[in-house]
Amino acid sequence: MTSARTDFFAEPSAPALPVTGIRLDPARTALVVTDPQIDFLSPAGATWEIFGGSVTDNDTVLHIGQLLEAAKASDITVAISPHYYYPSDDAWQFGGPLERYMQKVGMFSRRGPLVLDGFADSGADFLPAYREHILDGTTVIASPHKIVGPESNDLVLQLRKRGVSQVLLAGMAANLCVEGHLRELVEQGFEVVVVRDATAGPRLPEGDGYLSALINFRFLASATWTTAEAVAALYGH
Repeated sequence: MTSARTDFFAEPSAPALPVTGIRLDPARTALVVTDPQIDFLSPAGATWEIFGGSVTDNDTVLHIGQLLEAAKASDITVAISPHYYYPSDDAWQFGGPLERYMQKVGMFSRRGPLVLDGFADSGADFLPAYREHILDGTTVIASPHKIVGPESNDLVLQLRKRGVSQVLLAGMAANLCVEGHLRELVEQGFEVVVVRDATAGPRLPEGDGYLSALINFRFLASATWTTAEAVAALYGH
């Protein structure tokens, strides 16, 4: 990133909004990661052309990995909210620009909800670097969300059943699924800290999705932390 872009995304030197002073309580905290999948985070993924620059600039892949490692070491709940599409979803009769794009490039495509044929190392699969933590038998893998928010999956139920009321939120993509999850979790009564360098957004003629999300994170989240701050908070307990 150039210095101009770094300044562009910098935290305000004199913020007008009050600081919430949130402190994590490990007994009721979860790390939630949205869409840590190949189609978003790998050069081999279907969307690397529009997300790769932001993923690279934020060092997103490394930062998500650091959060997973720290969360596991701290023994807090870890939940993944994935994104899958099945052949039956091809019958949808309408969709917004994002949905049409995802359908066009075949994002998160699986052969069916009850089969894993062809899943391994496909765009819908988890990034290989994360599988050790995600597939350890204790991580919550929620049912798939279908657009951007968790309203259509069981993430909130899974968190409530574990006594979670604070969420560290990271993953892909900043102005889409991360922001969608942030908004719904806040509406559901959770305190949410967004880890701002453990996400990334699309860069298109329509705008920079990461910048769009970062502004909204500052208005809506209990805090926006760097990965280093989040990891320090987890290990501090």
